[in-house]
Amino acid sequence: MTRRDWLHRTALSVTAVRFPARDFEITKFGAVGGGARPCSDAIRKAIAACHAAGGGRVVVPAGKFLTGPIHLESNVNLHLAESATLLFSQNPRDYLPPVFTRFEGTECMNYSPFIYAFRKNNIAVTGPGTLDGQADREHWWPWARAARDDRKAIVAMADKNVPVAERIFGGGHLLRPNFIQPYRCTNVLLQNFTIKNSPMWELNPVLCRNVTVRGVNIDSHGPNNDGCDPESCDGVLIIGCVFNTGDDCIAIKSGRNTDGRRVNVPCQNVVVKDCIMKDGHGGVSIGSEVSGGIRNIHIQRCRMNSPHLQRALRIKTNSYRGGVIENISLRDITVGQVAEAAIEVDFYYEEGEGGPFRPIVRNIDVANVTCEKSKHAIFLRGYPAAPITGVTISHCSFKNASQNTVFQNVKSVSLNNVTVNGKKLTR
Repeated sequence: MTRRDWLHRTALSVTAVRFPARDFEITKFGAVGGGARPCSDAIRKAIAACHAAGGGRVVVPAGKFLTGPIHLESNVNLHLAESATLLFSQNPRDYLPPVFTRFEGTECMNYSPFIYAFRKNNIAVTGPGTLDGQADREHWWPWARAARDDRKAIVAMADKNVPVAERIFGGGHLLRPNFIQPYRCTNVLLQNFTIKNSPMWELNPVLCRNVTVRGVNIDSHGPNNDGCDPESCDGVLIIGCVFNTGDDCIAIKSGRNTDGRRVNVPCQNVVVKDCIMKDGHGGVSIGSEVSGGIRNIHIQRCRMNSPHLQRALRIKTNSYRGGVIENISLRDITVGQVAEAAIEVDFYYEEGEGGPFRPIVRNIDVANVTCEKSKHAIFLRGYPAAPITGVTISHCSFKNASQNTVFQNVKSVSLNNVTVNGKKLTR
């Protein structure tokens, strides 16, 4: 399949999500503004009524409303009006009982994501209002380091093929919930709202089809605060969003190690266009949880710039993740500065070499990229027995690169009109 073919397929497959013209305002179901009195029951009743009526909008009006987890039903659009803010409870007990979820690419039973849907069709969260997770240095974020034993335990359970229903975390454990996670859903729209202060990953569609993320403003600098992480999804458009995050702005994933190979669903047909990336580990990252494979990813017309943005395009994997990563296109990207590499593919992430699953990365197309400042313009590092293959870089200019370009264990590199610090790059 050519790049044009899969781009055309993605553009056709990701269709608009529409809802009946019916509104269910949460205040009519008992919600009270001010941000002190919990409104979880009122929101639940409004969602149930909207779903029973055949769908529509559940409207959060102007004001501040405190809530616990929100579970969407099919044909429901959770709409945040102008000047509306949903404040999410800081009490972990409010996110119990555990639900079927993924934590860093491994399925388990854990605290409910703040906004969650499981096997639903036609769902949305729309703005222009705000979602505030109220995570901070005293709530949720301290769990990042304290959860080391739980993170090891969940991976060990997956390695032993413990059934997901028996991988029970939640109460008494420290695996943070993601903010918005539609799981095995079809026709998902996330549009025109602001999200801040997340416990962990902000937007995390998993095993979904037909996902549109448009005009979302994400500003959250906690640990592992990825902006948008589609996992094992088919048909994703991420358009016109602004990312200012504590981790990757966008990270495309497909499951971790044994569990990723068990589920064995790639993330494919993803288009990222017209986005702005500020702080973050990567503007667009692929990995590191890629054991189900990644293919057909197109990134175009994005602007990336911050001394706290580490890389523009980052592909990170290792010999325990494995997986096939192929058909990655990065075009028409303007980079001000990044701290590390403008373009990076690295097989030595975390565990690095020594595992039995050699990663495969092939067919990387980079064109019309400019970068004003970086450590490395390009950093490509494969394994001697598993080189990176089929890299094309054309019409790119990298200025003020303080260290040499790295091509280590890379085959079939094509360079056309590429300059680094004003000199033509050859190999």
